[in-house]
Amino acid sequence: MTEVLDINITKTERSRLGNISLEDIPFGKYFTDHMLEADYENGEWKTEIKPYQPLVLDPSVSALHYGQSIFEGIKAFRQENGEAVIFRPYENFKRFNLSAQRMSMPEVPEEIFIEGMRQLIELDKDWIPAQADHSLYIRPFMFATDYMLGVKPSATYKFLIILSPVGPFHAAPMKIAVEEKYTRAAPGGVGFSKNAGNYGGSMYPAAKAKETGYDQVLWTDAFEHKWLQEVGMMNIGFVINNVFVTPALEDTILKGVTRDSIIAILKDMGIKVEERRLNIDEVVEAYKKGTLTEIFGMGTAAVISNIKKLKYQDLVMDFNVSSFVLSPKIKQALDEIRLGKTEDTHGWLFKV
Repeated sequence: MTEVLDINITKTERSRLGNISLEDIPFGKYFTDHMLEADYENGEWKTEIKPYQPLVLDPSVSALHYGQSIFEGIKAFRQENGEAVIFRPYENFKRFNLSAQRMSMPEVPEEIFIEGMRQLIELDKDWIPAQADHSLYIRPFMFATDYMLGVKPSATYKFLIILSPVGPFHAAPMKIAVEEKYTRAAPGGVGFSKNAGNYGGSMYPAAKAKETGYDQVLWTDAFEHKWLQEVGMMNIGFVINNVFVTPALEDTILKGVTRDSIIAILKDMGIKVEERRLNIDEVVEAYKKGTLTEIFGMGTAAVISNIKKLKYQDLVMDFNVSSFVLSPKIKQALDEIRLGKTEDTHGWLFKV
């Protein structure tokens, strides 16, 4: 049980909620009335919740020059009975601190990450949309704040949590190109961590793919460009011979909370799951044999993103997403758990 943290709270004088419609709201554009801010200095954290506002930073702030910056993505939902719940925040808490370790940053205490998040959402819970496929997106992040130039770990850091009401993300089925030139992550690198640099480095290859009519890239290994990793910034799954196959977790692949949840749901359904190395040649062979029946991305923002087209070299693989069976069942199962329609047998929901 997370201890109750005595956080200094300064409430906004006037909520902005009345000026924003939460129906069909774009992803990540609007933010709630308050934010959590914690500063780390001399081994101690000082935490407060205050009105959402800009940050004032010196131009020499370390994060802007040397990339010590990490984040997470979590969602809160309004259940049918009106209660607010957060989906699996402890998994994000653990992954956040793994990222912090890899980036030579201090770990954030559980009472700040979890209890601070709970108090913040409790304060702004009216911002949680009630519409289908809507939620409150939670963005915890931390960055280095030393005001000096020098390639070394910062001595000071700022941790924040901001909240954004969101609608569906990546609603349309995607067209994906297999990436054979650029590399997202290599063994021994930082691919398993959720750091800002991973995302910055992915933008140019994604833009090049869009120039050719594709939405994103399917990342491959750094050496052969054959072994599959992630699609865009999501984990990826394939249904081959009625078996769900997803690349095994290595230090090049993010340990997705949505991925883990989907695997658990599939096992509950009695579907065979294989987490293993997966080569693009195996995918091509399965497609040609007609045994590859579904492909989809898995992530917090989109939950599930069906893939209708996959291009590898000169081969374009087309899929009829309306015939997909597993992906809609998985999404429905996740939605019913989050909204309180079915029992949370895994203990995934954290009540605000």
